[in-house]
Amino acid sequence: MNSDENYWKDRYDTGRTGWDIGSISTPLKAYFDQLKDRSLRILIPGAGNAYEARYLWENGFKNVFILDIVQDVITSFIQDNPSFPSDQAIHEDFFQHEGQYDLIIEQTFFCSFPPLKNTRAAYAKKMSQLLGQNGQLVGLWFTFPLTGDMEKRPFGGTQEEYLSYFEAHFSSCHMEPCYNSIPPRQGNELWGRFRK
Repeated sequence: MNSDENYWKDRYDTGRTGWDIGSISTPLKAYFDQLKDRSLRILIPGAGNAYEARYLWENGFKNVFILDIVQDVITSFIQDNPSFPSDQAIHEDFFQHEGQYDLIIEQTFFCSFPPLKNTRAAYAKKMSQLLGQNGQLVGLWFTFPLTGDMEKRPFGGTQEEYLSYFEAHFSSCHMEPCYNSIPPRQGNELWGRFRK
């Protein structure tokens, strides 16, 4: 087990999972509900308890893949969702993952990395590499200001900063204030859509 996995396993083991709201978030549910093509190949990296994957699976999306660095959360998800294919629940470091997807979902994953330029740029590049032609990265990014504390996750940022990482790797980049955030996150989230 590497140091990153140890860190996140400890967070789960000690209940320090403030990002976990216990269900699919309102903005992502609304987005999924308007998707027509249930054959889309979808990746949810840093999936954690993967409420989004459960919702998609139960609504007919059968090419959903979850990825997490912590084996325990992958195991728990499979135990709780026995009809979900175990080979679509992947225990792996995001930056080591290989594959091609039509859609990647962002939900409290980007904000988990230390807010360094090289780390955030590497995230944007890897997302682009994992998407097929015209594939999309869609989801939510926090907008609360950075404090300089490199341990106080989740980390925020600004729309301008975020776009600076994605514009080098995507043909179309769009971000706007999220209008349907859950109440505790109201005013602190951006909705983003990036097309390769």
